[in-house]
Amino acid sequence: MEAGNLWLIVAAATFVGSHFAMSHPLRPVLMRLGETRFMLVYNLVSLGTLIWMAQAFRRAPVGDLPGSGDIGWIVATVLTVPALALFIGSITPRNPSLPTPMAAEGARAGPAGVFLVTRHPMLWSFALWAVSHAVLWWSWRSVIVSVAILVLALVGAKLLDGKKERQMGEAWQSFEARTSFAPRIGGFAHIGWIIWAGALVAWLAISWVHLPLGGVEAGVFRYL
Repeated sequence: MEAGNLWLIVAAATFVGSHFAMSHPLRPVLMRLGETRFMLVYNLVSLGTLIWMAQAFRRAPVGDLPGSGDIGWIVATVLTVPALALFIGSITPRNPSLPTPMAAEGARAGPAGVFLVTRHPMLWSFALWAVSHAVLWWSWRSVIVSVAILVLALVGAKLLDGKKERQMGEAWQSFEARTSFAPRIGGFAHIGWIIWAGALVAWLAISWVHLPLGGVEAGVFRYL
């Protein structure tokens, strides 16, 4: 593996590790700074490590793996649609996973929509995005970043369960008992058509701008 990819591994590990450290073992210490200063430190470190990873990604070798062909491309294309549906459906102040005043209320109300798929729809949307890019097997840099996002999403979701149990007590335990950690395929049938329509529009838009922004065709535009 070339030096550029090794440097990307370091950057990606720092990005993921700093998130876990600040969100869990270091959080009580950092909270002594106060909520506002804690969020400032958290956001600055997150942004700094993200920029580092992005710069390392750009400098890593391009197309140094054989690729998975049309099958991989079809799998990647299909996965991004439910990923976007989960993400769009999770953007609500009643999302129990988010640090909003309505989180506990949302947990007590019980699951609906994307939360009938998984109690962590936003994090699973990132996980599906990561898998969709990894299966292309186009370059080591894509695989490295995909694995980093996958670990951040799924390990982060598991750690979030423990933190929410401590923070929200009975409200989260009740929500946890009525939901699933891993996605339930049947739950996708309960996502409203508005969410699916939004996901398809976003899918087409992101696929269209993927070439000018990322330099690679995506989705159906690969065949047009």
